[in-house]
Amino acid sequence: MLNRVIWIILDSAGIGELPDADKFGDEGADTFGHIYESKEGFRLPNLEKLGIGNIRGVNKNIRNVVNPVGIYGKAMEKSKGKDTTVGHWEMTGIITETPFKVYPNGFNEKIINKFIESSNLPGILCNKVGSGTKVIEEYGVEHIKTKKPIVYTSADSVFQVACHTSVYSLDELYEMCENAREILCGDDSVARVIARPFDGNPGNFVRTSDRRDFSVKPSDSNLLKILQNNGISVTAVGKINDIFCGSGIEKAIHTTDNMDGVNKTLDEMKELEKGLIFTNLVEFDSKWGHRRNVEGYGQGLIDFDSRLPQIIDNLRNNDLLIINADHGCDPTFKGTDHTREYIPVIAYSKNCKNGVDLGILNSFSDIGATIAEIFGVKISNGESFLNKIL
Repeated sequence: MLNRVIWIILDSAGIGELPDADKFGDEGADTFGHIYESKEGFRLPNLEKLGIGNIRGVNKNIRNVVNPVGIYGKAMEKSKGKDTTVGHWEMTGIITETPFKVYPNGFNEKIINKFIESSNLPGILCNKVGSGTKVIEEYGVEHIKTKKPIVYTSADSVFQVACHTSVYSLDELYEMCENAREILCGDDSVARVIARPFDGNPGNFVRTSDRRDFSVKPSDSNLLKILQNNGISVTAVGKINDIFCGSGIEKAIHTTDNMDGVNKTLDEMKELEKGLIFTNLVEFDSKWGHRRNVEGYGQGLIDFDSRLPQIIDNLRNNDLLIINADHGCDPTFKGTDHTREYIPVIAYSKNCKNGVDLGILNSFSDIGATIAEIFGVKISNGESFLNKIL
């Protein structure tokens, strides 16, 4: 009998292009596969032992094993999008049929004027699509001189606000973003408003770990809310709380980086008796994927893989560990955007069958449906694979 789920998201670690990748300009994307290709002898022995290389159709460079000890497969995305919000929502049963609005030419004058007025600002800088590290390099000095926040977007549906910590405190930046969140609704809606604090000196500006996302609130049909309504505890580690706007979450834990996320997850595994621990390891996406840092991404995967034995050793007999991604962000690919990919789905339990091939799941929601069945509830989308693994 399972009564705890430890659910870890390797943010952006896709495993090969989806059939409709051409509609997103992502033909040929393969986050996991291309990282394996990038360095001779690259290995993730613990993920391989669980079966990541045995997933159907994966890059031949990902080593498969004869008798994988885990449960393995990959999932298709039904939602219209390839970003964090859409991916996580689909995992919990919400299919996004209409893509969130994007702003490839920056935000219109009405939105910007409302934002300036709402926070009594002297103006804003940038207002265009850009890489976060580059916009603070380009506009950081002027921002410090003028106190004008740096506002920018990306190929995703995001309104990002970057401020130096010496110009605006974290509380002031967060309040600014909360005001923007209220403005960016209805016809002007975006999926996320993101606070991007940075510090350092000109020529050496560095984003801090105090990023915060202000997401559109999901409907109450999401798995987390349903669990909460049925008395099942949900602990959010990392940016999960931000993605779901707190919906259904009993306890939210901030993290500074991936390894801190693993540490905090292990801490919660010692405390929680029954329920869901839901963890997002964001550095794969924010630090290495978008920045097209292949070496950093590879090392990040190695670092996580090295912690897997510790996570597995701390599993109880009634635990199910699930590891998957939310989209791709191939660091070898063009541009800096996410990539439309299958996501790997890896699971392990001391109380389940070993070596189970899940094949290709029809939706990310199949993961949420499985978790829902474990706790005796249902979500509106997805097909549980629990009967295949018990």
